[in-house]
Amino acid sequence: MRPAFSVLFLTTLIGIGQGLLVALVAGQWYFVIGSGPAREGDSFYALGALIAVAFLALGLFASFFHLANPQRAWRAAAGWRTSWLSREVLLLPAVMAAATLYAAVHWFGIRPVLVSFSNQKSLDLTMAVGFVAAGGALLLFVATGMIYACVRFVREWASGWTVVNFIVLGLASGFTCAAAYAAWFGSLLTDFMLAGAQGFTLLGLFTRFWQVWRNHRLVPVSTLKSAIGLRHDPIRQLTQGFLGQSFNTTEFRAPGGPDAVKALTAGFLFLAFLLPAALLAKGWASGEPPFILAALVVQYAGLMAERWVFFAQGRHVQNLYYQARA
Repeated sequence: MRPAFSVLFLTTLIGIGQGLLVALVAGQWYFVIGSGPAREGDSFYALGALIAVAFLALGLFASFFHLANPQRAWRAAAGWRTSWLSREVLLLPAVMAAATLYAAVHWFGIRPVLVSFSNQKSLDLTMAVGFVAAGGALLLFVATGMIYACVRFVREWASGWTVVNFIVLGLASGFTCAAAYAAWFGSLLTDFMLAGAQGFTLLGLFTRFWQVWRNHRLVPVSTLKSAIGLRHDPIRQLTQGFLGQSFNTTEFRAPGGPDAVKALTAGFLFLAFLLPAALLAKGWASGEPPFILAALVVQYAGLMAERWVFFAQGRHVQNLYYQARA
């Protein structure tokens, strides 16, 4: 399939925003269940949540460039009962609203106690709102992944690994962003965020490599012989059905062909996982925020390449007919 850069920016940017929001909520919960009086200030969570909202808004803005008729974008939400795309369209602004509320209750210090624990800690309104926001972010990961996982005729996507990778890679980039944010301001949560970033980055290396290996081993179910119902074995296609280019010959084929996919696969495995893991480890050991910030920048570039490969690897069954040029 031909990757659309608007969708690449959409999925990677909202992935960082969702992951950052989950990281902030996890960091706050870490202090609730931990021992001792230590806790991070409200302004840390408020500003972090607003940064997450900014990433989500940038992703939403990028999505409009993929619409043929933007003024009818509201119709994308009409099929929420059966369409994962519609559910994503509804969940994205809902998560943005929940993240904004999470920032507001922290900024204004609205924290009535809801539950008290035996370790002298308590669950207040800010934590409850955070759970709602983080839960919505995780549901949004599932909805975005299922848009592609439910397309069964593109076998490279039709797998549970698609949803797993959307979640893991989003959490990896989100925790890396949270680690850079925490390190830059000298937060008490820096080590916690670095541990999460390193863990999800290495987990993402495993899950994404496994999906690449799985896709490489897929054997096409349909062939020219089965597609047209002939019993003859030596079938050779001479033309593609068009004298020139058409939607079918441009939108269902990745630019650069298999060679570009192979090169970018090796590139994203290095840029999205191996190099960021090394930079995170260096930043963790030295305590230097620039290394962690560099890990975020490099990882985002790698995730853009990863998402390009994800779409480019998808082989649409219609290419059986349009595989040869006239």
